[in-house]
Amino acid sequence: MSLPVYFAPLEGVTDTVYRQVHHAHFTGPVKYFIPFISPTQNLVLTPRERKNVDPQANAGLHAVPQVLTKNAAHFLWAANLLHDLGYEEVNLNAGCPSGTVTAKGKGAGLLQRPQELAWFLDEIFAHAPVRVSVKTRIGFSSPDEFGALLELYNRYPVHELIIHPRTREEYYTGSVHRDVYAAAEAGARMPLVYNGDLFTPDGCRAFEQAHPATRALMLGRGMLANPALAQTYAGGAPLSKATLRAFHDDLLRAYQDAYPASVVLGRMREVAKNIACCFEDAEKPLKAARKAGSLSAYQDAVTRLFEDYALSANPCFSVRS
Repeated sequence: MSLPVYFAPLEGVTDTVYRQVHHAHFTGPVKYFIPFISPTQNLVLTPRERKNVDPQANAGLHAVPQVLTKNAAHFLWAANLLHDLGYEEVNLNAGCPSGTVTAKGKGAGLLQRPQELAWFLDEIFAHAPVRVSVKTRIGFSSPDEFGALLELYNRYPVHELIIHPRTREEYYTGSVHRDVYAAAEAGARMPLVYNGDLFTPDGCRAFEQAHPATRALMLGRGMLANPALAQTYAGGAPLSKATLRAFHDDLLRAYQDAYPASVVLGRMREVAKNIACCFEDAEKPLKAARKAGSLSAYQDAVTRLFEDYALSANPCFSVRS
């Protein structure tokens, strides 16, 4: 029996359009996390943020909004707004490694100052009207920081602690620190969710067997490359050319209904970069798709990809430049 799967929030990719089209084509994820909203002192959502958390746009999904901030008052403003929209859980982003984010003390930047993080958590857990889960890295500079961080998280009624076992400085490079995650399993007082470098159904199954105390898996890059990953891991049908093409084409049509052509082209270039991981030796059509100056040129490249290249026997994420 497989663990529940959560679809990670991926800024600029898994918007309302992507989430709904994915949900229409594939089973597997029991939660879709919404890319972060970042409240400012003006205490207003941007049009994009408001659209992303609109309950109607997330109809039929178990969607969880994520909030990126270092200000407890701003977090609580967002939590109250989201509660009023009908959400029962809000996720705190304590893991984003982006330099522009961490320089402001947000995301993984929260981990640099444990005492300030404690004051922040004191406030939000004392007053939040919803369940609060936390997505965290294991430290800012060193994995050795996580023991103290876990002691801190253990003080609060964290709904779920989602751990990506890399430091901020490691970004997404090098191997994940599975030993640190295993230690967390032994010491955590809240349910744990694992996130990091699970790209195949077999990889998910092996992790599940090695870490039976884990509540769920959060999959991100692996799901972008193989949108059937969670479905296959749960015992459903594996990815095929037909299902991938239908997903791609419906996503393109949905983007065309939602965005100007220039935005659609940028979004679909990113989609092509990810799904090209599912094909054997597909560098030529991938390059053509990513350099396409028009939607028609993009579609020509994708047609070549699907018609002339074989689907990998084990489609999964791989790093591409």
